[in-house]
Amino acid sequence: MTRSEIAELRYAVGQLRQCVSALRSHYGDDGTVRRLENDLERLVIDADEFEQAPPSENPRAPQETIYVPDAKHDEAAWMGAQDEGLGFHSRPRTK
Repeated sequence: MTRSEIAELRYAVGQLRQCVSALRSHYGDDGTVRRLENDLERLVIDADEFEQAPPSENPRAPQETIYVPDAKHDEAAWMGAQDEGLGFHSRPRTK
């Protein structure tokens, strides 16, 4: 994140603070307003932490895609295996 992006974030947080303040003056000490104020404070804390110690510039390496073939598999490998949670455990298996 560049300095201008951080400044933009600070500006947006300031705008949000004004909006929440307007809600506070209109609705008073409502629970929803308090939660918004709480969320705003968390956002300010996170922005401060981000500015002080930003994450590394190197994104994680992309995950390797693992392809699962659609071909028929050998069902004998699963015979006798527990299938708890899959339902129909008391019925005989059909092919």
